Amino acid sequence: MTPPRPSSRDELLAVRQKTKMARCAQTFVRGATARFYEWLADGEHALPEGPSIWICGDCHYGNLGPIGNRKGEVAIEIRDLDQTVIGNPAHDVIRLALSLASAARGFDLPGLVTARMIEQIVEGYQAALEPAHRAGSATPSVVHKLLKASRRRRWDELACERIHDPQPTIPLGQRFWPLSREERQDLTDLALSEPVRELITSLHSRPTGAKVDVLDAAYWVKGCSSLGRLRYAVLVAVDGDGKRKFGLIDVKEAAKAAAPRSASADMPRENGDRVVEGARHLAPYLGERMRPGHVLGRSVFLRELLPQDLKLEIGLLDAQEASAIARFLAGVVGRAHGRQMSEADRKAWATELNRNRSRSLDAPSWLWRSVVELMSLHEGGYLDHCRQVARIAA
Repeated sequence: MTPPRPSSRDELLAVRQKTKMARCAQTFVRGATARFYEWLADGEHALPEGPSIWICGDCHYGNLGPIGNRKGEVAIEIRDLDQTVIGNPAHDVIRLALSLASAARGFDLPGLVTARMIEQIVEGYQAALEPAHRAGSATPSVVHKLLKASRRRRWDELACERIHDPQPTIPLGQRFWPLSREERQDLTDLALSEPVRELITSLHSRPTGAKVDVLDAAYWVKGCSSLGRLRYAVLVAVDGDGKRKFGLIDVKEAAKAAAPRSASADMPRENGDRVVEGARHLAPYLGERMRPGHVLGRSVFLRELLPQDLKLEIGLLDAQEASAIARFLAGVVGRAHGRQMSEADRKAWATELNRNRSRSLDAPSWLWRSVVELMSLHEGGYLDHCRQVARIAA
C-alpha cells in the first residue's frame, strides 16, 4: 500500500482499529479497556478495596511477557503500563481473570475449566503477595519455552521482526508511515536529549560517552487500543569503542488513563511521567528502561526495544495447561502488587481477598460474579461491534 500522509492518518487508523477489534472476541476484550471501567462505574459491584498502590490498569494476559533489563537478565513482567494509576489492586485481578476466561471461551474449553482457572488466579495471586515468593518449577511449558527463546534472541531477529530488515532503515509501507517535518524534528530532539542518550548508552554495555545518531524515524501503526494516538519508531546508531550498534526506540503517546485513581493518590500530572513512574513500581526491568518526553506538545514515553522483549501469546490449551498459566500469570501480578505493600497491608489484603468464598467454588464470589457479568457484557458488545464494522465494509 502507499503510506498515507500525516494529515490523512486519523480516519484510516480509526477504521483499522475497528476492523482489528472485530477479528475475535479475545481481541475485542483486550482492546475494550474503557468498557471495563464503564462497567465498574455503572453499578455497585461490592468489590474488595485493597491498599492504594500502583496497578497496571489494563491487566489482560497479552500485556504480560518476557522483559530484559540493562544487565541482560530476563523476567516475566507486566509489559504495557499505559493505564497505570494508583488504585485498587482488585481491578487488575478482575481484568486478568476476564482475559483468561475469554481465552478459554475462544478455545472452546468447558465452563468447568474456566471455574478452575479463576480458582488458580486467586491461589497464585495470594501466594505471590509475599516478597519471599519466587516462581519455580511450576512455570508452565509455554512460558518456559518463551523465556528460553527470549534469552537467545539478538538484534537481527528484533529488526527483522519489527522492521523486516536488519539494515539501518525503516521501510515505509503498511506498518510504517511518513512523518511531518515537525514530528521528525521533535523525535530527533527527543532521542538526542541527555536523559534519552543516557538511557540508550546504558544498555548492552555501551560506552557512557558514546555518540548517538538518529538514522531514521516513522509513524508506527501498532497495537489496538493505541491506534489513533501518537506512536513512532526511531532507529538510532551508537558509536563507541570502534563499534557501531543499532537500537530501535518505541515512542508512544501517554493519554489520560481510563482506570480510576484512588482519591488520595499523589501521582505525576504529566501522563508520560505517570506511565514511567508506574512502570518503575510494577515492572522494574521495564521501568528502568523508560523515559518521558514530548512530541508535538503532547506527553509521550519511550523505551529502547530489546530482543528479549516478547509478547505472551496463548495458543490452544488443555485444561491442565490453562490452570497452570492462570496461576503463573496471577503470580506475576501478585509479585508486582506485593512488593509495594507493607507486611501489614499484605496480610490485610490477603484476608480481604478471602471474604465471601463460595462453598461450591474455591474462589471469592465477587470475582466470579464480576467475570460472569463482564463476559456477558463483552460478548454482546463484540457482536454489536462486528455489526458496525460490517456496515462500514458494505
